[in-house]
Amino acid sequence: MIDPQRARDELGALVAGPLSDDDILDRYARVVWNSLTEPGDAAAGILTGSLGAFEALARVRRGDISDSILEPGEARAAMQRWEPRMRPGTVSGVLRTARAARLRLITPADEVWPDAVDDLGVHAPVALWVRGDPRSIATACTGVAIVGARAATSYGEHVAGEFAAELAASGIPVVSGAAFGIDAAAHRATLAGGGHTIALMAGGLERAYPQAHTDLVERIAATGAVVGEVAPGSAPTKWRFLLRTNATRIGAGLLSNEPRELLDAIYA
Repeated sequence: MIDPQRARDELGALVAGPLSDDDILDRYARVVWNSLTEPGDAAAGILTGSLGAFEALARVRRGDISDSILEPGEARAAMQRWEPRMRPGTVSGVLRTARAARLRLITPADEVWPDAVDDLGVHAPVALWVRGDPRSIATACTGVAIVGARAATSYGEHVAGEFAAELAASGIPVVSGAAFGIDAAAHRATLAGGGHTIALMAGGLERAYPQAHTDLVERIAATGAVVGEVAPGSAPTKWRFLLRTNATRIGAGLLSNEPRELLDAIYA
């Protein structure tokens, strides 16, 4: 189904090595899943969690997912979501874009994987994409998320900057989304104070969104990390912005298992 050497060649510097053939195939399969699904797809989470990314993909290819793992109706609905994305060349295109942007692919098998996202259970990401230092994302779990309105008042931006500056001075990472308004104020104040900041993006990491924040995103990547859950080349959408905002809070360790009903409603 997937040739290990081809997978190794296409992944290239996107993954840290050396890796066994099984490890390479797992990572390649996760890129495939990343291309097939939207963030938080519970059916994909159940399959990959139960079978592993590679075997789960083999089951999908055979059309063999209606068993004790997924209910028949759930399996049919999942295939209807995934089949339109099963186009030749999609994964190769994602990997070309990622290599050109000098991204890194991070999976649960990597030491730098942020364990806090595993609290999402079946809704957890199958993989993460990173610009900058992948080791930086582990610090997000001990950080503080500062997110807010894009059309913020000058007072709101001032307060966000004050909070971020205090956190930076205390050595506490600041996590936000690189958007206009509160997000940008938090990132800029952290950088100005020599602190550590991480940006979670709603689209592919090969370009900044909003485009006006290209320089800001580059500065964040140079000293910390810019992180995305969707495949490179993916456009930011309203739905992905909602997930990004919640992921920012989760990544900073602000959500525990208590608001499970809210998360299930968001990812349903």
